Amino acid sequence: MAPHQQTIHLIAAARPNFMKIAPLYHALAATDWADPVIVHTGQHYDINMSDAFFTDLRLPEPHIHLGAGTGSHAEQTGKVMMAYEKTLLDTRPDMTVVVGDVNSTLACTLAATKLVYPEPNAHGRSRPLVAHLEAGLRSFDRSMPEEINRLATDVLADLLWTPSPDGDEHLLREGIAADKIERVGNIMIDSLEMLRAHIEQTRVADELDLPKGGYVVTTLHRPGNVDDPAKLAALCDLLVDTAKRLPVVFPVHPRTRKNLVAAGLLTRLAAAPGIHLLEPQSYIRFMSLVFDCMLVLTDSGGIQEETTYLGVPCLTLRPNTERPITVSAGTNRLCALDNVREELDKALDQARSAATPPDLWDGHTAVRVAAAIHKALTPS
Repeated sequence: MAPHQQTIHLIAAARPNFMKIAPLYHALAATDWADPVIVHTGQHYDINMSDAFFTDLRLPEPHIHLGAGTGSHAEQTGKVMMAYEKTLLDTRPDMTVVVGDVNSTLACTLAATKLVYPEPNAHGRSRPLVAHLEAGLRSFDRSMPEEINRLATDVLADLLWTPSPDGDEHLLREGIAADKIERVGNIMIDSLEMLRAHIEQTRVADELDLPKGGYVVTTLHRPGNVDDPAKLAALCDLLVDTAKRLPVVFPVHPRTRKNLVAAGLLTRLAAAPGIHLLEPQSYIRFMSLVFDCMLVLTDSGGIQEETTYLGVPCLTLRPNTERPITVSAGTNRLCALDNVREELDKALDQARSAATPPDLWDGHTAVRVAAAIHKALTPS
Protein backbone atom coordinates (compact mmCIF):
# COMPACT_ATOMS: atom_id res chain seq x y z
CA MET A 1 0.00 0.00 0.00
CA ALA A 2 1.33 3.43 -0.96
CA PRO A 3 1.50 5.92 1.95
CA HIS A 4 -1.28 8.09 0.54
CA GLN A 5 -3.65 5.18 -0.09
CA GLN A 6 -6.62 4.69 2.21
CA THR A 7 -7.39 1.12 3.33
CA ILE A 8 -10.97 0.05 2.74
CA HIS A 9 -12.26 -3.26 4.05
CA LEU A 10 -14.95 -4.88 1.89
CA ILE A 11 -16.85 -7.40 4.04
CA ALA A 12 -18.29 -10.57 2.51
CA ALA A 13 -19.84 -13.57 4.22
CA ALA A 14 -21.31 -15.63 1.37
CA ARG A 15 -21.54 -15.81 -2.40
CA PRO A 16 -24.17 -13.03 -2.83
CA ASN A 17 -21.95 -10.66 -0.82
CA PHE A 18 -19.01 -11.34 -3.14
CA MET A 19 -21.29 -10.55 -6.09
CA LYS A 20 -21.96 -7.16 -4.51
CA ILE A 21 -18.41 -6.24 -3.54
CA ALA A 22 -16.82 -7.33 -6.85
CA PRO A 23 -17.79 -4.23 -8.88
CA LEU A 24 -16.78 -1.98 -6.00
CA TYR A 25 -13.44 -3.77 -5.59
CA HIS A 26 -12.65 -3.13 -9.27
CA ALA A 27 -13.75 0.51 -9.10
CA LEU A 28 -11.53 1.13 -6.06
CA ALA A 29 -8.57 -0.87 -7.38
CA ALA A 30 -8.57 1.33 -10.49
CA THR A 31 -7.85 4.45 -8.40
CA ASP A 32 -4.53 5.68 -7.02
CA TRP A 33 -5.96 6.56 -3.60
CA ALA A 34 -7.71 3.36 -2.46
CA ASP A 35 -6.36 0.05 -1.19
CA PRO A 36 -9.40 -2.28 -1.22
CA VAL A 37 -9.06 -5.30 1.07
CA ILE A 38 -11.50 -8.22 0.78
CA VAL A 39 -12.44 -9.66 4.18
CA HIS A 40 -14.18 -13.05 4.06
CA THR A 41 -15.89 -13.69 7.40
CA GLY A 42 -16.46 -17.38 6.67
CA GLN A 43 -20.02 -17.18 8.01
CA HIS A 44 -21.28 -19.52 5.28
CA TYR A 45 -19.70 -22.42 3.47
CA ASP A 46 -20.86 -22.22 -0.13
CA ILE A 47 -20.48 -25.08 -2.57
CA ASN A 48 -20.15 -22.59 -5.42
CA MET A 49 -17.30 -20.60 -3.84
CA SER A 50 -14.80 -22.17 -6.24
CA ASP A 51 -11.75 -20.75 -7.96
CA ALA A 52 -13.92 -20.35 -11.07
CA PHE A 53 -16.29 -18.11 -9.11
CA PHE A 54 -13.49 -15.67 -8.25
CA THR A 55 -12.15 -15.93 -11.80
CA ASP A 56 -15.56 -15.01 -13.22
CA LEU A 57 -15.72 -11.96 -10.96
CA ARG A 58 -12.03 -11.19 -11.64
CA LEU A 59 -11.50 -11.11 -7.89
CA PRO A 60 -8.35 -12.18 -6.05
CA GLU A 61 -8.69 -14.67 -3.23
CA PRO A 62 -9.89 -12.83 -0.10
CA HIS A 63 -7.03 -10.99 1.55
CA ILE A 64 -8.29 -11.77 5.07
CA HIS A 65 -10.16 -14.88 6.26
CA LEU A 66 -11.93 -14.62 9.61
CA GLY A 67 -13.06 -18.28 9.62
CA ALA A 68 -16.15 -17.67 11.74
CA GLY A 69 -18.01 -20.80 10.63
CA THR A 70 -21.61 -21.78 11.24
CA GLY A 71 -23.74 -21.70 14.38
CA SER A 72 -26.81 -20.01 15.78
CA HIS A 73 -27.45 -16.36 14.97
CA ALA A 74 -25.88 -15.32 18.27
CA GLU A 75 -22.88 -17.62 17.81
CA GLN A 76 -22.19 -16.41 14.27
CA THR A 77 -22.55 -12.76 15.22
CA GLY A 78 -20.33 -13.14 18.27
CA LYS A 79 -17.60 -15.11 16.47
CA VAL A 80 -17.46 -12.62 13.60
CA MET A 81 -17.33 -9.68 16.03
CA MET A 82 -14.43 -11.17 17.97
CA ALA A 83 -12.46 -12.13 14.87
CA TYR A 84 -13.06 -8.83 13.09
CA GLU A 85 -12.18 -6.74 16.14
CA LYS A 86 -8.76 -8.41 16.19
CA THR A 87 -8.36 -7.74 12.45
CA LEU A 88 -9.29 -4.10 12.95
CA LEU A 89 -6.68 -3.68 15.66
CA ASP A 90 -4.05 -5.39 13.51
CA THR A 91 -4.78 -3.49 10.27
CA ARG A 92 -6.51 -0.23 11.34
CA PRO A 93 -8.42 0.44 8.10
CA ASP A 94 -9.87 3.83 7.17
CA MET A 95 -13.28 2.44 6.21
CA THR A 96 -15.34 -0.71 6.58
CA VAL A 97 -17.96 -1.37 3.89
CA VAL A 98 -20.66 -3.89 4.77
CA VAL A 99 -23.24 -5.13 2.28
CA GLY A 100 -26.68 -6.67 2.50
CA ASP A 101 -28.22 -8.05 5.67
CA VAL A 102 -26.48 -11.23 6.86
CA ASN A 103 -25.23 -11.71 10.42
CA SER A 104 -21.71 -10.68 9.40
CA THR A 105 -23.09 -7.34 8.18
CA LEU A 106 -24.28 -6.48 11.67
CA ALA A 107 -21.32 -8.11 13.44
CA CYS A 108 -18.68 -6.14 11.55
CA THR A 109 -20.70 -2.94 11.97
CA LEU A 110 -20.84 -3.46 15.73
CA ALA A 111 -17.13 -4.26 15.98
CA ALA A 112 -16.05 -1.29 13.88
CA THR A 113 -18.34 1.36 15.37
CA LYS A 114 -17.52 0.42 18.98
CA LEU A 115 -13.76 0.19 18.47
CA VAL A 116 -11.14 2.79 19.35
CA TYR A 117 -7.66 2.16 17.92
CA PRO A 118 -4.89 2.17 20.55
CA GLU A 119 -3.38 4.99 18.52
CA PRO A 120 -4.64 6.75 15.38
CA ASN A 121 -3.89 5.10 12.05
CA ALA A 122 -1.71 6.60 9.31
CA HIS A 123 -4.49 9.02 8.33
CA GLY A 124 -5.29 10.10 11.88
CA ARG A 125 -8.44 8.02 12.31
CA SER A 126 -9.34 6.57 15.70
CA ARG A 127 -11.71 4.04 14.12
CA PRO A 128 -12.90 3.20 10.61
CA LEU A 129 -15.86 4.92 9.05
CA VAL A 130 -18.60 2.33 8.50
CA ALA A 131 -20.70 2.36 5.34
CA HIS A 132 -23.69 0.15 4.53
CA LEU A 133 -24.27 -0.69 0.87
CA GLU A 134 -27.94 -1.63 0.23
CA ALA A 135 -29.13 0.45 3.16
CA GLY A 136 -32.75 1.29 3.89
CA LEU A 137 -34.37 -1.92 2.67
CA ARG A 138 -37.28 -2.98 4.89
CA SER A 139 -39.73 -5.88 4.91
CA PHE A 140 -41.38 -4.59 8.13
CA ASP A 141 -41.34 -8.19 9.35
CA ARG A 142 -39.20 -8.57 12.46
CA SER A 143 -39.62 -12.32 12.45
CA MET A 144 -36.99 -12.25 9.67
CA PRO A 145 -33.47 -12.23 11.16
CA GLU A 146 -32.34 -10.18 8.15
CA GLU A 147 -34.74 -7.39 9.12
CA ILE A 148 -33.13 -7.11 12.56
CA ASN A 149 -29.70 -6.97 10.92
CA ARG A 150 -30.84 -4.25 8.51
CA LEU A 151 -32.39 -2.09 11.23
CA ALA A 152 -29.43 -2.27 13.61
CA THR A 153 -26.81 -1.78 10.89
CA ASP A 154 -28.52 1.31 9.53
CA VAL A 155 -28.77 2.90 12.99
CA LEU A 156 -25.05 2.42 13.60
CA ALA A 157 -23.39 3.03 10.22
CA ASP A 158 -21.83 6.39 9.37
CA LEU A 159 -22.79 6.29 5.68
CA LEU A 160 -25.91 4.73 4.18
CA TRP A 161 -25.99 3.98 0.45
CA THR A 162 -29.47 3.13 -0.78
CA PRO A 163 -30.56 1.37 -3.99
CA SER A 164 -33.92 3.09 -4.49
CA PRO A 165 -36.14 5.95 -3.23
CA ASP A 166 -38.01 3.76 -0.75
CA GLY A 167 -34.70 3.15 1.04
CA ASP A 168 -34.22 6.89 1.51
CA GLU A 169 -37.78 7.26 2.79
CA HIS A 170 -37.46 4.44 5.31
CA LEU A 171 -34.25 5.83 6.77
CA LEU A 172 -35.58 9.37 7.05
CA ARG A 173 -38.75 8.08 8.72
CA GLU A 174 -36.58 6.24 11.26
CA GLY A 175 -34.80 9.47 12.19
CA ILE A 176 -31.54 8.97 10.29
CA ALA A 177 -29.85 12.26 9.42
CA ALA A 178 -30.30 13.14 5.75
CA ASP A 179 -26.59 13.90 5.30
CA LYS A 180 -25.75 10.24 6.03
CA ILE A 181 -27.94 8.98 3.18
CA GLU A 182 -26.99 8.79 -0.49
CA ARG A 183 -28.86 6.94 -3.21
CA VAL A 184 -26.32 5.14 -5.38
CA GLY A 185 -28.38 2.51 -7.22
CA ASN A 186 -28.33 -1.27 -7.28
CA ILE A 187 -24.85 -2.81 -7.11
CA MET A 188 -26.11 -6.24 -8.23
CA ILE A 189 -26.92 -4.81 -11.64
CA ASP A 190 -23.23 -3.91 -11.97
CA SER A 191 -22.35 -7.57 -11.38
CA LEU A 192 -24.96 -8.76 -13.84
CA GLU A 193 -23.66 -6.44 -16.56
CA MET A 194 -20.05 -7.34 -15.77
CA LEU A 195 -20.90 -11.01 -16.35
CA ARG A 196 -23.53 -10.59 -19.08
CA ALA A 197 -21.37 -11.89 -21.94
CA HIS A 198 -20.46 -15.01 -19.97
CA ILE A 199 -24.09 -15.55 -18.94
CA GLU A 200 -25.32 -15.27 -22.52
CA GLN A 201 -22.68 -17.72 -23.74
CA THR A 202 -23.49 -20.38 -21.14
CA ARG A 203 -26.88 -21.50 -22.55
CA VAL A 204 -28.03 -23.82 -19.77
CA ALA A 205 -31.48 -24.02 -21.38
CA ASP A 206 -29.88 -25.67 -24.40
CA GLU A 207 -28.16 -28.22 -22.15
CA LEU A 208 -31.56 -29.15 -20.71
CA ASP A 209 -33.25 -29.07 -24.13
CA LEU A 210 -35.63 -26.34 -22.99
CA PRO A 211 -37.26 -23.86 -25.37
CA LYS A 212 -36.10 -20.26 -25.01
CA GLY A 213 -38.85 -18.27 -23.32
CA GLY A 214 -40.85 -21.44 -22.72
CA TYR A 215 -40.16 -22.64 -19.17
CA VAL A 216 -40.49 -21.61 -15.51
CA VAL A 217 -37.56 -21.21 -13.08
CA THR A 218 -38.35 -21.98 -9.44
CA THR A 219 -36.36 -21.39 -6.24
CA LEU A 220 -37.75 -22.13 -2.78
CA HIS A 221 -35.80 -22.06 0.47
CA ARG A 222 -37.44 -19.81 3.09
CA PRO A 223 -38.47 -21.60 6.29
CA GLY A 224 -42.01 -20.23 6.02
CA ASN A 225 -42.44 -22.13 2.75
CA VAL A 226 -40.35 -25.27 3.09
CA ASP A 227 -40.35 -26.21 6.79
CA ASP A 228 -44.08 -26.99 7.02
CA PRO A 229 -44.71 -30.40 5.38
CA ALA A 230 -48.31 -29.50 4.44
CA LYS A 231 -47.26 -26.25 2.78
CA LEU A 232 -44.36 -27.97 1.06
CA ALA A 233 -46.73 -30.62 -0.29
CA ALA A 234 -49.04 -27.90 -1.64
CA LEU A 235 -46.09 -26.25 -3.36
CA CYS A 236 -45.13 -29.57 -4.92
CA ASP A 237 -48.69 -29.93 -6.20
CA LEU A 238 -48.34 -26.47 -7.75
CA LEU A 239 -45.07 -27.36 -9.47
CA VAL A 240 -46.42 -30.67 -10.80
CA ASP A 241 -49.51 -28.92 -12.20
CA THR A 242 -47.44 -26.09 -13.67
CA ALA A 243 -45.16 -28.59 -15.39
CA LYS A 244 -48.19 -29.98 -17.27
CA ARG A 245 -48.32 -26.60 -19.01
CA LEU A 246 -44.66 -25.56 -19.18
CA PRO A 247 -41.39 -27.22 -18.11
CA VAL A 248 -40.26 -26.26 -14.59
CA VAL A 249 -36.56 -25.93 -13.74
CA PHE A 250 -36.01 -26.24 -9.99
CA PRO A 251 -32.48 -25.84 -8.55
CA VAL A 252 -33.09 -27.38 -5.12
CA HIS A 253 -31.63 -25.60 -2.08
CA PRO A 254 -30.04 -27.99 0.47
CA ARG A 255 -32.59 -27.03 3.15
CA THR A 256 -35.44 -27.65 0.74
CA ARG A 257 -34.02 -30.96 -0.47
CA LYS A 258 -33.68 -32.20 3.12
CA ASN A 259 -37.31 -31.33 3.83
CA LEU A 260 -38.55 -32.84 0.57
CA VAL A 261 -36.81 -36.09 1.43
CA ALA A 262 -38.17 -36.07 5.00
CA ALA A 263 -41.72 -35.52 3.72
CA GLY A 264 -41.41 -38.17 1.02
CA LEU A 265 -41.95 -35.60 -1.72
CA LEU A 266 -38.66 -35.61 -3.61
CA THR A 267 -39.36 -38.85 -5.48
CA ARG A 268 -42.74 -37.49 -6.57
CA LEU A 269 -41.15 -34.36 -8.03
CA ALA A 270 -38.36 -36.35 -9.65
CA ALA A 271 -40.89 -38.59 -11.38
CA ALA A 272 -43.18 -35.78 -12.56
CA PRO A 273 -43.04 -35.11 -16.32
CA GLY A 274 -41.63 -31.69 -17.16
CA ILE A 275 -39.86 -31.03 -13.85
CA HIS A 276 -36.08 -30.65 -13.99
CA LEU A 277 -34.53 -30.95 -10.52
CA LEU A 278 -31.02 -29.48 -10.41
CA GLU A 279 -28.31 -29.04 -7.82
CA PRO A 280 -27.77 -25.42 -6.68
CA GLN A 281 -26.36 -23.50 -9.62
CA SER A 282 -23.56 -20.97 -9.89
CA TYR A 283 -24.61 -17.37 -10.48
CA ILE A 284 -23.72 -17.51 -14.16
CA ARG A 285 -25.59 -20.76 -14.78
CA PHE A 286 -28.60 -19.65 -12.77
CA MET A 287 -28.80 -16.30 -14.52
CA SER A 288 -28.49 -18.07 -17.87
CA LEU A 289 -31.69 -19.91 -16.95
CA VAL A 290 -33.37 -16.66 -15.89
CA PHE A 291 -32.34 -14.82 -19.07
CA ASP A 292 -34.10 -17.43 -21.22
CA CYS A 293 -37.16 -18.28 -19.09
CA MET A 294 -40.76 -17.12 -19.32
CA LEU A 295 -41.37 -16.72 -15.60
CA VAL A 296 -39.65 -17.00 -12.21
CA LEU A 297 -41.45 -18.42 -9.16
CA THR A 298 -39.36 -17.75 -6.04
CA ASP A 299 -39.17 -16.80 -2.40
CA SER A 300 -35.68 -15.30 -2.76
CA GLY A 301 -34.72 -11.66 -2.40
CA GLY A 302 -32.12 -10.71 -4.99
CA ILE A 303 -33.83 -12.42 -7.91
CA GLN A 304 -36.73 -9.98 -7.51
CA GLU A 305 -34.31 -7.21 -8.51
CA GLU A 306 -32.68 -9.05 -11.39
CA THR A 307 -36.01 -10.02 -12.93
CA THR A 308 -37.19 -6.42 -12.62
CA TYR A 309 -34.07 -5.25 -14.43
CA LEU A 310 -34.49 -7.86 -17.16
CA GLY A 311 -38.26 -7.50 -17.55
CA VAL A 312 -38.91 -11.13 -16.55
CA PRO A 313 -42.25 -11.76 -14.75
CA CYS A 314 -41.60 -12.84 -11.16
CA LEU A 315 -44.02 -14.30 -8.61
CA THR A 316 -42.66 -14.07 -5.07
CA LEU A 317 -44.14 -16.51 -2.58
CA ARG A 318 -43.88 -14.21 0.41
CA PRO A 319 -46.27 -11.93 2.31
CA ASN A 320 -43.81 -9.03 2.09
CA THR A 321 -40.62 -7.90 0.43
CA GLU A 322 -37.75 -5.65 1.47
CA ARG A 323 -37.58 -4.63 -2.20
CA PRO A 324 -41.03 -3.06 -2.79
CA ILE A 325 -39.78 -1.11 -5.80
CA THR A 326 -39.76 -4.43 -7.66
CA VAL A 327 -43.52 -4.55 -7.14
CA SER A 328 -44.38 -0.87 -7.65
CA ALA A 329 -42.02 -0.23 -10.56
CA GLY A 330 -41.07 -3.70 -11.73
CA THR A 331 -42.28 -7.10 -12.80
CA ASN A 332 -42.63 -8.66 -9.35
CA ARG A 333 -45.88 -9.76 -7.71
CA LEU A 334 -46.24 -10.97 -4.14
CA CYS A 335 -48.49 -13.98 -3.73
CA ALA A 336 -49.49 -16.69 -1.28
CA LEU A 337 -50.57 -20.29 -1.61
CA ASP A 338 -54.23 -19.30 -1.83
CA ASN A 339 -53.74 -17.07 -4.89
CA VAL A 340 -50.52 -18.24 -6.53
CA ARG A 341 -52.31 -20.39 -9.12
CA GLU A 342 -54.41 -17.46 -10.25
CA GLU A 343 -51.34 -15.22 -10.44
CA LEU A 344 -49.41 -17.92 -12.27
CA ASP A 345 -52.15 -18.26 -14.88
CA LYS A 346 -52.19 -14.49 -15.40
CA ALA A 347 -48.42 -14.32 -15.76
CA LEU A 348 -48.24 -17.24 -18.20
CA ASP A 349 -50.95 -15.66 -20.36
CA GLN A 350 -49.16 -12.31 -20.58
CA ALA A 351 -46.42 -11.42 -23.01
CA ARG A 352 -43.02 -10.58 -21.49
CA SER A 353 -42.80 -6.81 -21.19
CA ALA A 354 -39.92 -4.56 -22.10
CA ALA A 355 -37.64 -3.90 -19.14
CA THR A 356 -37.90 -0.46 -17.52
CA PRO A 357 -35.38 -0.56 -14.66
CA PRO A 358 -35.70 1.86 -11.73
CA ASP A 359 -33.54 4.97 -11.74
CA LEU A 360 -29.79 4.32 -11.18
CA TRP A 361 -30.11 0.59 -11.84
CA ASP A 362 -27.70 1.12 -14.69
CA GLY A 363 -24.50 -0.82 -14.04
CA HIS A 364 -22.61 2.23 -12.71
CA THR A 365 -23.38 2.01 -8.99
CA ALA A 366 -19.81 1.02 -8.08
CA VAL A 367 -18.44 4.20 -9.67
CA ARG A 368 -20.85 6.30 -7.63
CA VAL A 369 -19.95 4.42 -4.42
CA ALA A 370 -16.23 4.87 -5.07
CA ALA A 371 -16.82 8.62 -5.48
CA ALA A 372 -18.78 8.69 -2.21
CA ILE A 373 -15.93 6.88 -0.43
CA HIS A 374 -13.35 9.30 -1.79
CA LYS A 375 -15.42 12.27 -0.65
CA ALA A 376 -15.91 10.77 2.83
CA LEU A 377 -12.23 10.01 3.30
CA THR A 378 -10.87 13.25 1.87
CA PRO A 379 -10.46 16.04 4.43
CA SER A 380 -12.59 19.04 3.59
